[in-house]
Amino acid sequence: MIFRLAACAAAAVLLAGCQLIDAATEQTDLYTVSPKSTFASDLPAVFWQLAVEVPAAGANLNTGRIALSMTPTSSDYYAKAAWTDRAPLMVQTRIVDSFENTRKIVAVARESIGLRANYVLQPDLRNFEALYYYGQPPIVRVRIIAKLVRMPDRQIIGVASFERCVRARADKIPKVVEAFDQALGSVIKRLVSWTLSTPPPRPPTESSSYNIERFRNPANAVVESEGCPVGNDASMVPYTDE
Repeated sequence: MIFRLAACAAAAVLLAGCQLIDAATEQTDLYTVSPKSTFASDLPAVFWQLAVEVPAAGANLNTGRIALSMTPTSSDYYAKAAWTDRAPLMVQTRIVDSFENTRKIVAVARESIGLRANYVLQPDLRNFEALYYYGQPPIVRVRIIAKLVRMPDRQIIGVASFERCVRARADKIPKVVEAFDQALGSVIKRLVSWTLSTPPPRPPTESSSYNIERFRNPANAVVESEGCPVGNDASMVPYTDE
């Protein structure tokens, strides 16, 4: 009897081990998003340097998994699919790439490399998920709240919120990723344009004045939202471009 129990236990351990190996070798499709490369012709050229911080994000978004929500109060992830990096790092890279693609800025880099920056961009990735509670195919919602900080006095000289919602063409992961790409691209395009237009084109000096009425007045914060449902109405949310 003891031998039979030991044999069963060994078989159970072996079976569990096989399941772990299968899970570890299970195919996961990797996806990424693209930077913006087209901007308005009147985008100002600036002569200062910019450091871009890793976007702050909640625990549900600070992962390489592709987030979805079945209800307004729940969070889940697509199976067998992931981003090529943690979402905040991927978004940071695409923001830097997009600034470089403008050819309107002296230098831009990730904050981690220690660039002697004139300004620091602090993004907050508030939304980066596919919403299923507005019906199928899902609506992808991307929202970034950004602060532009003047160095070295670390004064906030601009606050902005950019939000974009796009309905996927189909409830299939490649189509949902296309909606992520379009929504994030639209947000980044506005974020880049706002950042380059907010400070003067020349680097700040120690004697540069600080307009507290402009920069600390909440009424002057930029808030933009495009294509996102209001309440329960999702009928006007656009689909991804074909």
